[in-house]
Amino acid sequence: MSDDGTPSAGAAEPTGDAPAPATDPMKGFRGVQAGTLVIEAIVVALALPVVGTLGDGVTSFQGWTVMAVVAALLVLCGLLKQPWAVWAILGLHVVLLAFVVALPSIAVIGLIFLGVWLWLLWLRRDVARRMAQGTLPSQQQG
Repeated sequence: MSDDGTPSAGAAEPTGDAPAPATDPMKGFRGVQAGTLVIEAIVVALALPVVGTLGDGVTSFQGWTVMAVVAALLVLCGLLKQPWAVWAILGLHVVLLAFVVALPSIAVIGLIFLGVWLWLLWLRRDVARRMAQGTLPSQQQG
């Protein structure tokens, strides 16, 4: 920045003046999140035979809880635009991790997908930061 307040040559653009990307990367990212939720719902539903064999049965509290988590994961696919959706997803992972007492195999699924979600949240933060700086490929002119 020069003394008169104008940007000097070679200086990075201020974050407020970054050009908008041609397409909304967060819209595409919500698609990735929805796909991850569907895959997670399938994997958790495939754990129902484990609940039936190693747990108290599919019609027990354990079985109904696993089915409720599957349903909640699928419902959250349509609610990803809501600001609280990520917190609800992380809350569902806390429920899955709570299974460590009764069925550790279900908790392992929750732990694996918690790692996936933490990675996705890190990616989302990185994309938002790069979008604010104007360094996304879709923001480049030329």
